[in-house]
Amino acid sequence: MNQREEGSNTGKKYPGVGLAFSPSVISFPRNFFSLLVYLMAVTCVAVAQSYAIPAESLDEQKVFWGNPASFSKPAEVDFKTAVLATDEYKTIRKEKVQPGTGRYWILISQASERAIRAISAAGKEQGFDLVVAKGYLESVNIQANPPDITESVLKKLSAE
Repeated sequence: MNQREEGSNTGKKYPGVGLAFSPSVISFPRNFFSLLVYLMAVTCVAVAQSYAIPAESLDEQKVFWGNPASFSKPAEVDFKTAVLATDEYKTIRKEKVQPGTGRYWILISQASERAIRAISAAGKEQGFDLVVAKGYLESVNIQANPPDITESVLKKLSAE
């Protein structure tokens, strides 16, 4: 009786698999699994969709982070909600700063800059290569279904 028939195992034991087998029993070439992993990686890269906002449709006021000419992982944000959550906008409300005054424009400009910094940081941290205003991609006929990162932007603003 040979060792396999007796139930003893002379092959290597592979942790986590729960089986022990002799590599000589497998008929695949040694590099088969490496080739399989490589082919899967190449296929995944080839499947990744790449987008671009046409230059004639570009509204730079609605692009907060990234390159609109080439992106594959976009996100969207509610910019107004982000601005309203800034300390500068809260000062406008608290002090009842009148719209149109110099102080109002300075504070609203600072609020916008702070919101854009938080949007950029949230986009980078989450691995997005473009962050735009909510609904903007659909308005330029790009059907990318971007996730909304407004909540993570608000968390960044509240942590400042």
